[in-house]
Amino acid sequence: SRPADFIGMHFFSPVDKMPLLEIVVGEQTSDAAIAKAVDVALQIKKTPIVVNDSRGFFTSRVIGTFMGEAAAMLGEGIPAATIEQAALQAGYPTGPLALFDEVSLTLGRRIREASREAAAAEGWEFQEHPSFPVIDKMVQEFDRGGRAAGAGFYDYADGKRVGLWSGLGVQWGMDLDPSSVDLTELQERMLFVEAIDSVRCLDEGVLRSVPDANIGSIFGIGFPPWTGGVLQYINGYGLAEFVARAQELAAKHGERFEPPASLVARAESGEQ
Repeated sequence: SRPADFIGMHFFSPVDKMPLLEIVVGEQTSDAAIAKAVDVALQIKKTPIVVNDSRGFFTSRVIGTFMGEAAAMLGEGIPAATIEQAALQAGYPTGPLALFDEVSLTLGRRIREASREAAAAEGWEFQEHPSFPVIDKMVQEFDRGGRAAGAGFYDYADGKRVGLWSGLGVQWGMDLDPSSVDLTELQERMLFVEAIDSVRCLDEGVLRSVPDANIGSIFGIGFPPWTGGVLQYINGYGLAEFVARAQELAAKHGERFEPPASLVARAESGEQ
C-alpha cells in the first residue's frame, strides 16, 4: 500500500561473515527509502550496493552463470577435480561445484523452471543451457540435490564435505585425460561468462553503476579480488582483446559468450 517505502535487502550466507548487502529497489521506491536502507547497512557494518529489481537481482543472476558453466564443463567430460582446481587457481574462494551443492541443485532446478514459466507468460525468450541435462540427471536419476540433501557433486558425512562423488567420473568423461584440458580456458570461461552477464545487467539497468558491479562481485559472490571486480576485469583484460576472446569462446562453446553490442561499441571507441 506504500510502494515508495518498499525495498529489498538481500543478505549473503553466512550472514555473520559476508560483508555485502544488496539493496534492491522497486519501480516506485523513494530516494528516502534507499537512504534509510543504506543507513541500516552501515549501522550493521555491511557494505551496500544498490540495484534495480529483476529476476535474480545482480548477484544471484551472475553467480548462477559461474555454477552453470562448471556443470556444463562436467557434461563435456572435464573431470570435476580439474574444474574445481581451475576455479581455485583463478582466485575464486570456492569451487563452483562445491558452491552449487551449498546453494542446492534442487533449488537451481526450481529457479530455472520458474524462469521458464515466466518467459512463457511474459513473452520473452528462455535460453537453454548445456548445464541443464547435467543438473536434471543429478537430481532426477541419482537423487543428489546438494549438501542439504546429504549428496550432490560431493559426498557428505555428518553434514561435512568428504570428497567429490566418485560417480561423476563414471557418468561424465571418465576416460578424459586431465592433462589434455586447457586450464586457462576453463578459468576464462568462468571469468568471462560472469563478466559478460554483468555487462548485460548494466545494459538492462539492473546495475546502476560500474562500482556496484565490482564491489558486489568481490564482496558478495566471490569473484577473484585480483581482478578488481567483474567489470574491472574487462578493463584490465583490454576491451578489444576481451571482445575478440569472447567471440572465440562463443564460436567454440555457444552464444552465452557472445559479447553484448554495447561492449563491442565501447571497444571500438576505445572506452572503458
